[in-house]
Amino acid sequence: MDSYDGSATLEWWANPSTCLGSFRVTLTTSVVGGGWKGVAILDSPMSASDWEGFDFLMQLDPVFTLRFADDSTVWVDVIAEGADEPLVLSPFESGEPAGSRAGSEL
Repeated sequence: MDSYDGSATLEWWANPSTCLGSFRVTLTTSVVGGGWKGVAILDSPMSASDWEGFDFLMQLDPVFTLRFADDSTVWVDVIAEGADEPLVLSPFESGEPAGSRAGSEL
């Protein structure tokens, strides 16, 4: 990925058939060193209960599927500083997500 500015969806898959979270974002990426970093802003603000659910998924495993408009996907590590802060994304490069999620979606 050289760069990207546009819409995408962050998805958290429990297994190949169960998506536990889907979050529309506006994404901007930039090339950094030999890789890339992204900043994602949620398209809609999260309620307190939505943030609690998102935070729960992050604690389980901060690896999400990033789905683009053309339906292509890539696993990303997500860093969330707070409910009102942009999300920081980077490529997931450590094999597969944790536990039973291995093999999910990609």
